[in-house]
Amino acid sequence: MNKIISLHNIDVAKFLDVLDTCKGNVYLVTPEGDHLNLKSKLCQLVGLTKLIEGGKIAEAYILCDNNEDESKLFRFDLFGEIETKTA
Repeated sequence: MNKIISLHNIDVAKFLDVLDTCKGNVYLVTPEGDHLNLKSKLCQLVGLTKLIEGGKIAEAYILCDNNEDESKLFRFDLFGEIETKTA
């Protein structure tokens, strides 16, 4: 696995949309050390509902198997959206 991405006050609905575009496994790591594979819709429900405060993620970390996914999620965390390629 690659570097840890720390989430900062993200929009949960947009975050789930970005997860759907990821190619590899993406893990949500809780402060307690639980690793939930966010490619699974069940893990998304279980993991995110415990971490949501006021519609935003309070504290969590992300680990990615794929470097492209890591870059995509890092940009999303910084800018709140993903880069779309134009043809």
